Amino acid sequence: MLIDDKIFLGVSTRPEYLALKYGNRHGLVTGATGTGKTVTLQVMAEGFSAAGVPVFAADIKGDLSGVAKMGAAQGWQTQRAQDIGFTDFKDDIFPVIFWDLFGRQGHPIRATISEMGALLLSRMLELNDTQEGVLNIAFKLADDEGLLLLDLKDLRALLVDIQERAKEISTRYGNVTTASIGAIQRALLVLEQQGAENFFGERALDIADLMRTDRDGKGFISILAADELMRAPRLYATFLLWMLSELFEELPEVGDPDKPKLVFFFDEAHLLFDDAPKALIDKVEQVVRLVRSKGVGVYFVTQNPVDIPETVLAQLSNRVQHALRAYTPREQKAVRVAAETFRPNPEFSTEEVITQLGIGEALVSVLEAKGIPSVVGRTLIRPPSAQVGPLLPEERRAIIANSPVAGLYDTVVDRDSAFESLAKKARDRQLAEERQRQDDEARKAERTYQDDKPRRSSTRQTPAEAAMNSLARTVANRLGSALVRGILGGLKRGR
Repeated sequence: MLIDDKIFLGVSTRPEYLALKYGNRHGLVTGATGTGKTVTLQVMAEGFSAAGVPVFAADIKGDLSGVAKMGAAQGWQTQRAQDIGFTDFKDDIFPVIFWDLFGRQGHPIRATISEMGALLLSRMLELNDTQEGVLNIAFKLADDEGLLLLDLKDLRALLVDIQERAKEISTRYGNVTTASIGAIQRALLVLEQQGAENFFGERALDIADLMRTDRDGKGFISILAADELMRAPRLYATFLLWMLSELFEELPEVGDPDKPKLVFFFDEAHLLFDDAPKALIDKVEQVVRLVRSKGVGVYFVTQNPVDIPETVLAQLSNRVQHALRAYTPREQKAVRVAAETFRPNPEFSTEEVITQLGIGEALVSVLEAKGIPSVVGRTLIRPPSAQVGPLLPEERRAIIANSPVAGLYDTVVDRDSAFESLAKKARDRQLAEERQRQDDEARKAERTYQDDKPRRSSTRQTPAEAAMNSLARTVANRLGSALVRGILGGLKRGR
């Protein structure tokens, strides 16, 4: 049943295959909780990997990690293989790289503030339109003044600088208010408490590390540990969207290759679109539409197709629909919408079958010859070849230690950026102001001295003058240090 240029998904009245050459036409896996979406995701990930296609997927519950361990042919797996006549079924193992924004269950994964951009960062911070406008000004100012925004302390330092220069900046870029800056700073604090300080910084993720194959030609499956990340759903969704946009920005055009360069599974996809502004939805639609030409297939995984905006849904050509429940009017409407997205099968009512599917069953429709969607088939999904269920912690640690990216991202790089540049600029300004004040005082003292004392013929400093100049230098140095502490910890001059 296995075919070189296709992924075997299961059996309806016929074997159901996803053609690799249409793998970058995107897809959708939907169904209620407990109906088998995760197993379907694993089957598809294994199929792409076996064909030499790298895969990226978020692991919401930890269950997907078992793909890194040889399958043990559990009873239900062998039984399912017999039920569908899958005579080629065998246990297998797949190469995996584990990632984790928090660096605990995988290699750290980071991006810089500049790479994230104002639109996505505003979404992550849940800013309103006015606050987003101020953040856009901050990014524009950083670009104009050559300031690198790498981590959260860079952005905080820039916001402090903007507040101090509010009048000047408002004249050049638009109105900047203390209230908006304060709101952004508070949102940054909340984001930091959710663990985002682990994400922003360097070394930033190299997209090439998601596109590896092993010695046997299998594509690496990059698995993002997302169980902890899901406690901050906005951070999770925005991070995955950033990754998708990075793929679009960095990969070259390849048209329609024989197989995808990378397949990207976006689990819990509804989180991306919940309360999303139109500008963001437009960006998602644009990225999904254009990233296909980069050889990237995007597969959204969610409970219901109505979770996906129609403009995005229309681009998802390969569909796997597990069971939906229809107890409420809203759920009944969702079933109708899901049924209408399939090419009808004259042998059954798609709307009725969606509510009758058992665990591991799904309605499948994929692109066939000439890119035409296949007639929907009621399909029993094939069993995965690798372990179904999570790895043990020690097994995960062993894989991380022997990973092809081991050691590349473990150490944080903190090079000079906006924080250091603004601190130096402020320190120099304070030193100049203090030296000017000391010079003024020295000139005043000299005039007083000249009035009260006979003129000296020597230009040598008196002990009193030397002591005064030494004191001026000491005070200036202390004020410079205090300013740095102010940027780091909120201290102000004079404290």
